[in-house]
Amino acid sequence: MTKVNKVVLAYSGGLDTSIILKWLQNEYQCEVVTFTADIGQGEEVEPARAKAEAMGASAIYIDDLREEFAGDFVYPMMRANAIYEGEYRLGTSIARPLIAKRLIEIANLEKGDAISHGATGKGNDQVRFELGAYALRPDIQIIAPWREWDLNSRDRLLAYADQHNISVEKKADGKSLYSMDANLLHISYEGGILEDPWAEAEESMWKWTVSPEAAPDKAQYVELEFVKGDIVAIDGEKMSPATVMEHLNKIGGEHGIGRDDIVENRYVGMKSRGCYETPAGTIMLRAHRAMESLTMDREATHLKDELMPRYAKLVYNGYWWSPEREMLQVMIDQSQEYVNGKVRIKLYKGNVSIVGRQSEHDSLFDEAIATFEDDGGAYNQADAEGFIKLNALRLRTLAKRR
Repeated sequence: MTKVNKVVLAYSGGLDTSIILKWLQNEYQCEVVTFTADIGQGEEVEPARAKAEAMGASAIYIDDLREEFAGDFVYPMMRANAIYEGEYRLGTSIARPLIAKRLIEIANLEKGDAISHGATGKGNDQVRFELGAYALRPDIQIIAPWREWDLNSRDRLLAYADQHNISVEKKADGKSLYSMDANLLHISYEGGILEDPWAEAEESMWKWTVSPEAAPDKAQYVELEFVKGDIVAIDGEKMSPATVMEHLNKIGGEHGIGRDDIVENRYVGMKSRGCYETPAGTIMLRAHRAMESLTMDREATHLKDELMPRYAKLVYNGYWWSPEREMLQVMIDQSQEYVNGKVRIKLYKGNVSIVGRQSEHDSLFDEAIATFEDDGGAYNQADAEGFIKLNALRLRTLAKRR
C-alpha cells in the first residue's frame, strides 16, 4: 500500500462514501478532505457536511457548482443534442468531469497527493472520474476502495457501518434504498428490483415526476428563447442556465415528463438496467432540435447528427477532457451561431409537443418557396425533372446491367 498523507474524497454523505471516509482513515492512516459538489441535489448537501464533521474530516469543501455545471457542461452537451444509445440523456455522465476537475483543484489547494471516489469496480463512473483526473493532473494517485476492499455487498457495507457507528438511510425492513444519483439534469435509480429487467419500477421510487396518468388534465404551453443554441429565457423571463433547468425540472415533473427505463451498455462491458428522471433535459433536447430545424442548413444538420453518437459516447465513456471531444465541441459551437429564436412547446401527460417555432432574423424557412399555393415563380417545378434524372442515372445504369 503506497504511503498517502492526504486524500481528497468525492463525498456525498451516502452509504458508500461515508464508509469510505472511515475506511481511508483506518487503512491508509491519512488525512481525509471531503468534497461535496452541489450540482442540484439540494437537501443532500448539508447532511453531508454534518456527517463529514462527525467523522473527523480534516477539511470540508461543499461547493455550489450549479451554474458551472449547467452553463459549462450541460449546455454544451445540449448544443450537440447528445443522447447515448438512442435513449440515455447522460445525466450522470456529464456531471463526472466537473467533479473530477474540482477534485484536482482541491488536491492542489490542500497539497493532497491522492484523490478517492466511491465508484464501484463494475461501473462507468470509476472510468469517468479517473480519466478526467489523469487528464488534468497526470501524477495524481487514485484510491478506489471498491477495487481494494472486501466490502463487496450491501450487507457487508451495512455491517461495517453498524460496527463503526456510521449513520445511513435505510428502508423500514433494514435494507438500503436504491442506489441513486441526482443533479440538475436528472436523478437515476439502480439496484433492488431494477436488477431484474422484467420487473416494473415501483411507482413510489420516482421522486421528481408524477406518473403521466396522474398529471394535470390541462396542457401547459411554454415559450423558450434561444441564443446561439442556448436557452436564455422562459416565457419572456431571462434566466441563467441553472435557473432554466430548475424551472423546467419543476414544470416538467408536474406533467410527468422525462421518465426513462433503460438497459444500457456500460463501457466496462456489461449491460445495466437503470431508471432515470430527466424532465428539463427531455424538454431542452426536443426544443433545441426544433430550433435547429428552422435555422440550420440541411447538410450541416445531417453532419452534426452523424457525429452526435460519437460525441455522446465520448461523454458516456468519460472522455470529456479529451482532445477529440474538444475538437467536436468547436465544430458544434460554430454550428450554433444562427440557432436563435423561440420555440413554443406543449406539456401534457408525459409528452413534450412542439407547437411553434420562429426566428426573426435567422430562419431558413421561406414561405414563398414552401407553399403549396401559387408561389409566383419562386420555385420552378420543371427543374425537378432534370434533378431527378441526374440522381437516377446510376440506378438506371445498374438496372440495365441486371
